[in-house]
Amino acid sequence: MKIDLHIHTSTGSDGAMPVEKVIEEAKKRNIGFLAIADHDSVEAQRQAITLTKEKDISYVTGVELNITLQSPQSKSISLDFLGYGFDINNRALCEKLQVLREHREWRAREIMEKINAEFKKEGIKQFTDKDMQNIRDSVDGAFGRPHIAAYMIKKGIVRDTQEAFDRYLVKCDVPKYPLSLPEASKLIHSAGGALVLAHGNDPGGTSLVVITKDSGQQTQFIKENMLEYIDGLECWHPRHDNATIAHYLRFAREHKLITTGGSDCHQKPIIMGTVDVPDEVTKQFVKKN
Repeated sequence: MKIDLHIHTSTGSDGAMPVEKVIEEAKKRNIGFLAIADHDSVEAQRQAITLTKEKDISYVTGVELNITLQSPQSKSISLDFLGYGFDINNRALCEKLQVLREHREWRAREIMEKINAEFKKEGIKQFTDKDMQNIRDSVDGAFGRPHIAAYMIKKGIVRDTQEAFDRYLVKCDVPKYPLSLPEASKLIHSAGGALVLAHGNDPGGTSLVVITKDSGQQTQFIKENMLEYIDGLECWHPRHDNATIAHYLRFAREHKLITTGGSDCHQKPIIMGTVDVPDEVTKQFVKKN
């Protein structure tokens, strides 16, 4: 059976396909157990529950949260966590998700306004709403400054990412919503769910790579800073190599954590069901929840 516990939709966040198309595609790809985990949103969950039941696909509720932690160098770092198996009607969780979405939109607009102020000083044509939409359309994951940098390069405003940050994105930054790990853990657990660290060793995304590329040091950081709050690790991910998977699995088993996996598919391109997640994940996950 194919398993994919990390899929995004356009219904809830930044996927390219609405939830009904995602479920149709999952059925075509013989995915038997899945979760939609949109960023800061449970908007797609009710429909996903209904549609997967109709198509005889096992389903678990999901959401992806961006959390702020302190690194060993006392710098704030962002990491992604996945909530699974929670009550989608939990009031506290739904209210907090609304706050997070509103802040995400506000932050994006504020950053763009600051950039436009810099452009005006330099006589550069300012970004329009159309530019903003073009940037959003390019996003594979949560909207962030690297996506703006890539668009600046495409438009010929800067030569590379480093120049984009040096000239604009550092001075024009706006803080992310400071959701802490203890708060996120309480929200998910109070809603009856489990909290899982997402793609911990993803070299191209939001991960512990910002602290260290060594998986052993990463799991040491997890041990010292997260075990009190989390229930599991996302071991199988498109950008986790075999050594990472093996190391994270050993650590998870040692500390009795659940292990999950998925494609992190935003349909850009459609890769759902392509990550080889073993059947044991289903049994383990159901047992945990």
